Amino acid sequence: MNRALIILFLFFTIAGHGQNIDLRILKSLNQTDLPCWDKTMRGVSFSVYPVMPLVAGGVWAHGYATKDEALMRSGYKSAIAITFAVATTSGLKYLFNRQRPFKEYPNDIVQRDMHVGPFSFPSGHTTAAFASATALSLSYKKWYVTLPSYLYAGFVGYSRMRLGVHYPSDVLGGMIIGIGAGLLTWKLDKMINHK
Repeated sequence: MNRALIILFLFFTIAGHGQNIDLRILKSLNQTDLPCWDKTMRGVSFSVYPVMPLVAGGVWAHGYATKDEALMRSGYKSAIAITFAVATTSGLKYLFNRQRPFKEYPNDIVQRDMHVGPFSFPSGHTTAAFASATALSLSYKKWYVTLPSYLYAGFVGYSRMRLGVHYPSDVLGGMIIGIGAGLLTWKLDKMINHK
């Protein structure tokens, strides 16, 4: 009983102050003008587009080249997980209709990425990066694949905030969806094929 009350108290406290915390964190990451760094962040953000097919195709091609059927299957699962994650995020953006932070707070947040859609939650770039990182991690299960994959994904999430196009909660939502899509895809495959 006490735990439930504590959880409810924390939920309502965070929910009441969530937007303020979101905005404060975003302002601290977005304020300083650093043209070279911002150009790098735009490159990191854009890199998600070629990384998604490279992950799925690369895993499959590695399996094909080494005649490893499990790895080839992981390539297919990677493609499914990434596609599912991106589709889910796209649908949620239109469901929540959350405005971009630079539109909501034009005097506080600097827009540094001009090629964005109208809605903010969840972050599609972050979702794709974490779905790709999870797919690689589940395909290879080696720390030297997992660590750089998630560092890259985290860097993508940071870049979206630095560029002023996502709140931290948008990035957190993208992380959860990306990781969840990968875990769900592998779990369903295991349930379907190992009965």
